[in-house]
Amino acid sequence: MLAFPSTYTVGITSLGYQVVWATLAQRTDVDVRRLFTDQGDAPHRHCDLFGLSLSWELDGPVLLDLLEQQRIPLWAAERGNEDPIVFGGGPVLTANPEPLAPFFDAVLLGDGELLLPAFIDALQECRSASRPERLRQLAQVPGVYVPALYVPRYGSEGELLAMEPIEAGIPATVAKQTWRGNTLSHSTVITPEAAWPSIHMVEVVRSCPELCRFCLASYLTLPFRTPSLDDGLIPAVEKGLTATQRLGLLGASVTQHPQFADLLQWLDQDRFEATRVSVSSVRAATVTPELGRILAKRGSKSLTIAIESGSERMREVVNKKLATEEIYAAARYAKEGGLSGLKLYGMVGLPSEEEADVEATAELLLALKKATPGLRLSLGVSTFVPKAHTPFQWQGVRPEAEKRLKLLGKRLKPKGIDLRPESYGWSVIQALLSRSDRRLAPVIAAARGRHESLGGWKQAYRAVREGEASGSEPLPPAWEDVIHTCWSTERVLPWEHLEGPLPKSTLVKHQQDALA
Repeated sequence: MLAFPSTYTVGITSLGYQVVWATLAQRTDVDVRRLFTDQGDAPHRHCDLFGLSLSWELDGPVLLDLLEQQRIPLWAAERGNEDPIVFGGGPVLTANPEPLAPFFDAVLLGDGELLLPAFIDALQECRSASRPERLRQLAQVPGVYVPALYVPRYGSEGELLAMEPIEAGIPATVAKQTWRGNTLSHSTVITPEAAWPSIHMVEVVRSCPELCRFCLASYLTLPFRTPSLDDGLIPAVEKGLTATQRLGLLGASVTQHPQFADLLQWLDQDRFEATRVSVSSVRAATVTPELGRILAKRGSKSLTIAIESGSERMREVVNKKLATEEIYAAARYAKEGGLSGLKLYGMVGLPSEEEADVEATAELLLALKKATPGLRLSLGVSTFVPKAHTPFQWQGVRPEAEKRLKLLGKRLKPKGIDLRPESYGWSVIQALLSRSDRRLAPVIAAARGRHESLGGWKQAYRAVREGEASGSEPLPPAWEDVIHTCWSTERVLPWEHLEGPLPKSTLVKHQQDALA
């Protein structure tokens, strides 16, 4: 059973979920069924494996509802030989699986292209063994993390001192696995019921060479990889266009594919006249009149760029490598090319940010509106949330971010700029899930039924801290310490036994460079 912690409409739009499902479905020794929160394929009479793909922290608690629905014990420690092996993957679990670790038997760290087949092969080899023996066998597969085989050691003040294997022969650390093949992923399911209806998605790049200091999509997925145009991208596009006329080009920075201009020229052919092309976020400095023209010609209405801040100082802090003039040029070229809108993404609450930096964001948007009349501008803005394996993992959520979101609203909404702020309160919960260790698991269990409200999370945390919830030993640290405190780089992090693409020393150096 392969589950997704949301509805079918949302889940089937996830390219990662589609690829995992297709990888399993193509095997002759696996019979895979899909499960969403609102529907699923006909269940097996007996399920050996239950998998979950997780790409958003706030979806994590849904795992418990799905397990209960399938009558699988919630806690891994309570499962017996007849229960399924519960495994998970995706960026959230690769970054920091610890808050959800007690609910999983195995976590797959990294790219699924090699990892998933190796995981299934290892399981097939030990199918008749006892559950503990199967878990030990899985722990020998590179990139497979078996939480039950590692135990946290805490100091007298409740600080995490180490995550250690429970016995000899278990790897001391587990390294994320990286797919280095010439092809990346593309849609295996095209349906009008998807959140993006009837679209064929093609992954143009994986990771991002820019290395913005807060960015999980860049740091966690290094190195930057690009499939070749002739052997990878064009065949993938051609395959999808036999089934639909909608094409989505995906990636953290699609226009930085070295042959992206050639791909655009190829899509400019008359034979694609009925094809509608959309692209995910593009780097502002790579926007050209040609990009705007071809996208407008192929049905796109707008372009999306991430600016992070209107302040040049803040963009230097986060390593954005983007000049203000390049933002103006992107808006100008989008309009000249025939696009009607420009969507910008920014953040508040970044490390060292001052109120003047937020004012600079408002000033930039107002100046852009004046410089490109008729171009519809929208600003999506979120609160900075520290993510594992990035240089800003030691930074905390800044409480003043809430006020700064309101400041942008006051400055921009009356001037006709569409502001789309993400909830500060939910950013706090996101940080709780991205930064915690295993002591959060009882809180997640206690929050069941009320995890869709901020108050429910705070009540559950307080209950566990006060020992009112079951399984609350050892107690989680203070709320303030997990969410708002800037941690010392000497501190042992919950995910320190899980190796990302870059060593800790490099991330420390990048943080020092940012804040210097």
